[in-house]
Amino acid sequence: MMAVFSPSAVLRTMNDGVMQSQAKALSPEQRQQVAEFMTGKSLGDSAINLPPACENTDIDLRRPPLVTGWGIDHANKRYFGPEITAITIDNIAELEVAWAYAFPDSNRARSQPTIAGDTVFVGSQSGHVLALDKQTGCLRWTFTTVAEVRTGIIISPWDVTNPNAQPMAYFGDLVGNVYGINARTGELVWRDRPSEHPSLTITAAPALHNGRLYVPMSSLEVVVAADPNYACCTFRGGVVSYDAKTGAKHWLAHTISESPMEVGRNSIGTPVLAPSGAPVWGTPVIDIKRNRLYLGTGESYSSPAANTSDAILALDLQTGNILWHFQATAGDAWNMGCETEGRINCPEEDGPDYDFGAATLLMQDRNGDDILIAGQKSGVVFGIDPNEGSLRWQNKLGRGGIQGGVHFGMAADEDTLFIPMSDFYGGPRWPGPTFPGMFAVNPTTGEKPWFRGTEDTCGDRAYCDPGLSAASSAIAGGIVAGAMDGHLRAYAKNSGSVVWQFNALELQIAVNSASAIGGSFGGASGPVFDGDMMFITSGYGLYFHMPGNALVAFRLPSHSHDLEGISMTTD
Repeated sequence: MMAVFSPSAVLRTMNDGVMQSQAKALSPEQRQQVAEFMTGKSLGDSAINLPPACENTDIDLRRPPLVTGWGIDHANKRYFGPEITAITIDNIAELEVAWAYAFPDSNRARSQPTIAGDTVFVGSQSGHVLALDKQTGCLRWTFTTVAEVRTGIIISPWDVTNPNAQPMAYFGDLVGNVYGINARTGELVWRDRPSEHPSLTITAAPALHNGRLYVPMSSLEVVVAADPNYACCTFRGGVVSYDAKTGAKHWLAHTISESPMEVGRNSIGTPVLAPSGAPVWGTPVIDIKRNRLYLGTGESYSSPAANTSDAILALDLQTGNILWHFQATAGDAWNMGCETEGRINCPEEDGPDYDFGAATLLMQDRNGDDILIAGQKSGVVFGIDPNEGSLRWQNKLGRGGIQGGVHFGMAADEDTLFIPMSDFYGGPRWPGPTFPGMFAVNPTTGEKPWFRGTEDTCGDRAYCDPGLSAASSAIAGGIVAGAMDGHLRAYAKNSGSVVWQFNALELQIAVNSASAIGGSFGGASGPVFDGDMMFITSGYGLYFHMPGNALVAFRLPSHSHDLEGISMTTD
């Protein structure tokens, strides 16, 4: 657990955070020694090299966000249409690198950037949130957290006629803190940890609607359970609803209604507790018409498995009550004890660990009826009726595995569903051929018009893989997705042909005078478009993937686009 922190974050916790009383008797030198020992990293490697400061550190209030959050709209379709961007599948090949930023003290970049006020807001592994000028990459402000910022940043809308507007930025960190900060200044407005569970983590960007912030809750207890002396397990996934301005809680809804109880002992006598697990990895869909939110859950951590694990849940927006659930895989209990030699804390089900890691999305079929789409690590995609949770269709597209299958993010335009497939090697439990690449799927029937497998560019490069794990993004005429081989590719909607690609492994000199090096594209951070620009983070240095530390900004040449009709995004 401590290895996921940077030594500077641990030092800040002792100097200014929750460990001040415990560290009071230590000298500054001893605190540094503790921080370096506990994280296994040197503080000297943690220097934060920031970009030059902007002349104007305030955001441009004439340019409010054109998206509602991580999923671009409340339905999580991740479609950047002509009203948001001038970039289409026809001109994406003309993109040029405008600037790059190298995240200091980082080997991964999992926070999806967002654009508002002519500013890029992004979090980092080193525990910083930065506001960078969209055009040049200069620094408006930075905010320091206590741990890695894994989620995307969500910016609240504002009235452009109000010069005193105070928009907010929302996000979560790796140790379960939820933040609301002033988007103009970077000052903290409120912070809360919605659960006292020590393994709580926030992996998905919150969803914001009508003054309420909906924050999914996940957990690292699945890793802690590798210790046979750990009483597995007590965490239950959930969602918490906050007043977005004040941080006051409206409700907290667990994905498992029963509290865990002792149900037995493992082979060395440690208590086993159940039910547990069903974490929420992805940003929920907000269904305004039905006054609901939809989310996917992961596996149970202990046996017996809950009937709401590996499931899609519908919750009432006002109360958090579960209205219906659709379980895709019953009896799935798994934790990291199953990967140890003794397997002492491994539940009897032993997996197959088929989370819904990718966020669900809501779209319309050819009859105009709503359909909820869910992609699972099993490689199966489901079409679900949002009214009562009944299954309309399912299609197994990939082999699946412990890292997907469908891993972090699907996308859709008006009539086509795009499914990136990871199929990363998961061991002998998942035999058979793999299908790393991009699928186009008919949302009405679940049939696939085409599949474009990823060309294997890895050769003998370590930790390189052709699968598509990261969130993808749709634009007019196609889909853009990053692969674990370090390449970002654009696929034509009608054929699946690759019309453009960018190799993020090539060195970029960054605006903060450091080397911005891309790596595998992974996690819930996908391409983001605004006006004539595209932004992407690269680097996924964990779970056997290529490290990297880059935020890259692309721009269309001025002669290649017409921004008429795209309001308040570029000069």
